[in-house]
Amino acid sequence: MSMRYDLKEGEATHRIYSLIRDGKFRDAVDILNYQISINNKSRAALSLLAYCYYYLQDYVNASDCYEQLSVLYPDQDQYKLYYAQSLYKCGLNVEAMRVASQIESQNYLNQVVKLQAAVKYAEDDIKGCMEFVDRSSATDDPGIEINKACILFKENKVEAALERFKKAQQILGQRPDISYNIAVCYYRLKQYDVSLKNIADIIEKGIKEHPELSVGMQTDGIEVASVGNTLVLHESCLVEAFNLKAAIQFNLKNMNNAREALTDMPPRTEAELDPITLHNLAIMNMEEEPSSGFEKLQFLIQQNSFPFETFANLCFLYVKYGFYSLVADVLAENSHLTFKHLTPYEYEFLEAKIMQQTSPEEAYRKLEEMGVKQIDTLRKLTKDVADVRKSSKEEPMKRALQEYDENLEKYIPILMAQASIYWDMQNYTAIEKIFRKTVEFCSDHDIWRLNVGHVLFMQDNNKYRDAIGFYEPIVKKHYDNILNVSPIVLANLCVTYIMTSLNEEAEELMRKIEREEDHAAMDNPERKLYHLCIVNLVIGTLYCAKGNYEFGISRVMKSLEPYQKKLGTDTWFYTKRCFLALFENMAKHLVLLKDSFVGEIIQFLTLCETYGKDVKANVEMPMDPQPMHPGRNTVAYEARYLKWILFEIIDY
Repeated sequence: MSMRYDLKEGEATHRIYSLIRDGKFRDAVDILNYQISINNKSRAALSLLAYCYYYLQDYVNASDCYEQLSVLYPDQDQYKLYYAQSLYKCGLNVEAMRVASQIESQNYLNQVVKLQAAVKYAEDDIKGCMEFVDRSSATDDPGIEINKACILFKENKVEAALERFKKAQQILGQRPDISYNIAVCYYRLKQYDVSLKNIADIIEKGIKEHPELSVGMQTDGIEVASVGNTLVLHESCLVEAFNLKAAIQFNLKNMNNAREALTDMPPRTEAELDPITLHNLAIMNMEEEPSSGFEKLQFLIQQNSFPFETFANLCFLYVKYGFYSLVADVLAENSHLTFKHLTPYEYEFLEAKIMQQTSPEEAYRKLEEMGVKQIDTLRKLTKDVADVRKSSKEEPMKRALQEYDENLEKYIPILMAQASIYWDMQNYTAIEKIFRKTVEFCSDHDIWRLNVGHVLFMQDNNKYRDAIGFYEPIVKKHYDNILNVSPIVLANLCVTYIMTSLNEEAEELMRKIEREEDHAAMDNPERKLYHLCIVNLVIGTLYCAKGNYEFGISRVMKSLEPYQKKLGTDTWFYTKRCFLALFENMAKHLVLLKDSFVGEIIQFLTLCETYGKDVKANVEMPMDPQPMHPGRNTVAYEARYLKWILFEIIDY
């Protein structure tokens, strides 16, 4: 934005202009607010204050200032334009259109039309947006090419949009915003390598031109102050680039790289984070901080605008963590969002999962209907792939395979939801039958193979060798980076080796995990790694279940060393289950322990009490009407409680 300012001469005025020139807009805001508070409500002071707020991307305060200016000076259409722009940035699209329609000056006609097009675009009104873009085309604005590319992208014509963005880049040069849009197109086309190349160019340019934005310093462990939400940060597209990089790494299952991308971006306080960054932080850290993640997602869906995926992700994460009543509440309380942000497939699936809690038979029937539709689609697509293969054309073949994969990804959750109904009933034979029917389509899918392995594993000795056949390919696929494999898969594979007398294979796998953890700890000493711990916990739990408590508990206690790195909410959950089972059998006089071993248990629980003061004992449910007392929801409290139970049993 460009404006004329005519403040009176004086020290404060000189200071304000100096601060703005040096980019210290927050300090300028403080002085201007002070001036206005002592009755210096001049036009110039308000204009400068609005300008500073807009530059800081504090659009709420900017809109307040411009509203005052447009009321005080109704003949100045520039203030109405800036007011409308600020409202649009706040997500108040209806209000922005109302104010924009009041601007009559021909001098601002092109800017008004572009703003109206942007509002229609934000409202997904493609036809209305195109009308305004066509009106602005007469102005010979090179940005029209970008606008038309954005519309094509919104219409899911990604390849056509990509060509438009490339053309705009040839006309306007290497601008970060155009490079970002090109990267997004390649992301949507799943050409991640090319997308990452464009992202790297944006980041390199941002670091070179704006070293003050402190890129990467948080990841390096350097404490730096927030850079704030400035126009420089916005124009650099660094935040957008790092978010897209995180999304790509997330899709590639490189979780550490995804989290690193988020910490690499210019530092800001949580209150300053944009909705996309807040959303991504919630998703990336959900495993470690589920309560915080749910809070972020709940906060976002209450705002005027938020990333499109937020609503669906919140619902499906509630399902993943078993919070079915909360899913039902979210769908009921946000019906205006439900049909906008969920596809019919997603809505039907969520309905079935909610129904599963009260009527498993009805839920299974609903899932069966969904599954039949997807199977029919997969059979049709299989024929299409075969027909395209005969033509030997690469692009049609690629598109046909991609469509097949996308529909297979829709079918897998339906199949697993059906299996989960029988899993809850411990009817593993029925699950095997379901999986056998789907070998034709799913036999090469990792999730299918993984769950077949789990079902075989749960059926005891006679199926352990079969389970190895499903677990081993998954582990070998990631053998060079074994920490990318789920710990429970590694643990179950070790158990199957032990139960089939393949002890050497189990020991070799555990040595491999230990070496990888040691190597990872050298690169990042603060990182907590639980793979070997969980393997030992599962093996210890197995021996406890077989009645060999002394060996099983010893293994469990050993698994948590060193306590400062291995003691966590999940590892403690499985640890305390073994101890509670032991204490129950001791109380019934079914198990007798040596005094020396009882002493080891007491020492172990004392160490858990020492190191577990800041470790939560249980994952807190979001929106829980009766949250746990923070003093009781710690490993230290529960370890002390277990020690008291043990003393009671011994004394008795």
